[in-house]
Amino acid sequence: MPSLLTAMPLLALLTFCYATLCAASPFGACRKCEGWGHKIRQTRTGRLKRGRECRRCRGYGRRLRFGRRLFNTASRMRHEGTR
Repeated sequence: MPSLLTAMPLLALLTFCYATLCAASPFGACRKCEGWGHKIRQTRTGRLKRGRECRRCRGYGRRLRFGRRLFNTASRMRHEGTR
């Protein structure tokens, strides 16, 4: 039981840091295209060439973080519930 009590402040700190990150920078790099917005292909000669745009991020290279998506959903529900 003492280990749970010592872990609680650490978990609270990590949660606060992630919430601050989501507020300051709501978008992160796309994991599929690694933030490029498209797939990098290599030709037969070894030259790098731009491929098709990424379907996950639609070519922007950015994605909405999970915490920000959660915050937006909660805000939308609160807004619709107080009408």
